[in-house]
Amino acid sequence: MKHHFLLLFHFFILMTLTVLTSSCFIIRNNFYTDPEKCYKEALSEKPFDAIIIPGFPHDSIKGWDRIVQGRVYWALFLYKKGIAKNVIFSGSAVYSPYVESKVMALYAEQLGIPKENIFVETKAEHSTENLYYSYLLAREHGFNTIALATDPVQSSFLVSYKRKFKLTNLKFIPIIYDTLMVMTKENPKILADSAFVKDFIALPERESLYKRVRGTVGVKIKRLLKQQRKEARLERRRLKREVKT
Repeated sequence: MKHHFLLLFHFFILMTLTVLTSSCFIIRNNFYTDPEKCYKEALSEKPFDAIIIPGFPHDSIKGWDRIVQGRVYWALFLYKKGIAKNVIFSGSAVYSPYVESKVMALYAEQLGIPKENIFVETKAEHSTENLYYSYLLAREHGFNTIALATDPVQSSFLVSYKRKFKLTNLKFIPIIYDTLMVMTKENPKILADSAFVKDFIALPERESLYKRVRGTVGVKIKRLLKQQRKEARLERRRLKREVKT
């Protein structure tokens, strides 16, 4: 009896480990954007017409945050390497009275990215919106090859939204921090007045936690896409009726 129990126990442990290992493998291959792997793929597919860089709140007293610094320098690296022709910075004034995309654009210009190759998307208040609105902006400018270039964690979070938002030709080029560490850094000074929003109200004061979480997981964009599909169906029906008459 004891022998049978031990066999069952070992079998249970083995199956549990197998399931966990398989789950980790599935998650890594489907939801984790490996920086080194993605970068090698980007090198083989360069140049991209545009890369998308999500914003981060600007603090006028502390200056540019390390997260902002990392994203802007990554944009600079990809531009100088000829991997990206243009850069789209994305983000509204969300938690501070400065439009995040405009602030990042000012830093990027100071570091050497030409102004004509910098674009700003100013509506997004969540990561999913950074992705979708910037993608639309890229398409409006006739850009076909587009990549999201941000922190590996944020990139991995957004990878599933490529399918959910039907962004078929979107690629991912997450930051390689070892590369950033060896880059020569400057401390550019900017005048952020042009990015300042009067009568600013922070997002937590405008939306409940529940709404903010829903925004984070892309509910606003899903609703927008649903409305667009509905309008498209109605338009098709209208055209059919016109043809019949």
